[in-house]
Amino acid sequence: MRFGRLAPSGPDFLKAEAFAVTSCRIGVEVGSCWRLQGGLLLSLCAVFLFVFGCSTQRELEFPLNLEGRDPAEISLLAREEATHFLEELFGTPDYPRIPPGVSLNEKLLQMASGEPSWQADERGTPSWPRGLYRQHCSLCHGVAGDGAGPAALVMDPYPRDFRQGIFMYTSTVPGAKPRREDIRRIIVEGMPGTAMPAFRNLAPEAIEALVEYVIYLSVRGETELLILQAILDEEEPLPLSFPVKERIIQEDLAWIWEQWSLPENFPDRYVVVPPPPPPIASQAEWEASVARGREIYLSERAQCAKCHGPEGAGDGEQANELYDDWNYPKRGPTPAQTAERARLYTLPLRPLRVRNFREGVFRGGSRPEDLYLRIAIGLKGTPMGGVGPTPDSKGALEPEEIWHLVHFVMAQAGLGPPAR
Repeated sequence: MRFGRLAPSGPDFLKAEAFAVTSCRIGVEVGSCWRLQGGLLLSLCAVFLFVFGCSTQRELEFPLNLEGRDPAEISLLAREEATHFLEELFGTPDYPRIPPGVSLNEKLLQMASGEPSWQADERGTPSWPRGLYRQHCSLCHGVAGDGAGPAALVMDPYPRDFRQGIFMYTSTVPGAKPRREDIRRIIVEGMPGTAMPAFRNLAPEAIEALVEYVIYLSVRGETELLILQAILDEEEPLPLSFPVKERIIQEDLAWIWEQWSLPENFPDRYVVVPPPPPPIASQAEWEASVARGREIYLSERAQCAKCHGPEGAGDGEQANELYDDWNYPKRGPTPAQTAERARLYTLPLRPLRVRNFREGVFRGGSRPEDLYLRIAIGLKGTPMGGVGPTPDSKGALEPEEIWHLVHFVMAQAGLGPPAR
């Protein structure tokens, strides 16, 4: 079984990591022939050395999530309590643990965690890989999945921060967690127009290990936020006593895992499946659908043009005022306060770039059904909400209207009628 080439240790490992992450600025497939400017590669190598040191043998720790908090106002005791409790529940980057009530696959976590190497069987023969996440993902997404790895600063958009449990491109209803398939598809196909490459050359089990580890990091990150809220943000901060820990495990952590389980266990309620599009049998029918889509696009019900502009060029009246959930908290009421808040965050404030349909690049996929889901569900963690029906809501647009809108977007991108 092929798991993809494992990076060696030492300088060769560093060079491979920096090369693999930074060479996919245009979303090409892993395994393609990439070229980088030497200066950028050397700069990223220097950053990697600064953050991780010259040796890859020392055990890493998960950094505590203090984003938006003044470290000077947090006692050493509070930090140690939170760090130790999280380690009790989730282990370390080299030796992860599965907390009570969470159903993750131990072998898949072992494959993704730790240093890149091969795990030997009882006869001492290398049998399955370890360190897949650190080999393929951590330079961008960070050891803790915080989206602030050593290479993140030079990327636009920033790599995804998994710790809030929010994933932008999904097939699930608004507010729901992604399915495993949603995460798998991004890993396999990448995100065109970003630094996220396609990993379709990895073996299926290696991809499943990365999916499992992303979910693990997300559950850990959400639990971490609740722990920090309990000991730092309450009117009367709580010490992490045994009863408080039990409550966090039995109530908070159980609730987090339940949210991850719902789309898998109840797809009829939580997963949106695009219905068949209206039949397009001729060029005239295609043009009529595109024209109807334009009407819907410009309507008050859809409100697309306010951000994307009248012709879909990403130049709407609100296009320069939009931030995603990862950047919005960095803003202050005034520019001076925004500048002051910058010291509380790892990465600088960065506004959203509204999609220009004419470029023909769609990060969540360019198939008609992908565009349908983006319109019907929206982009989670952004101001773009869904307008389609869900099991609990009628929605602003009917499915057929969404398909007309999809055809308008495709036409703006220079795409013809979908193949039948």
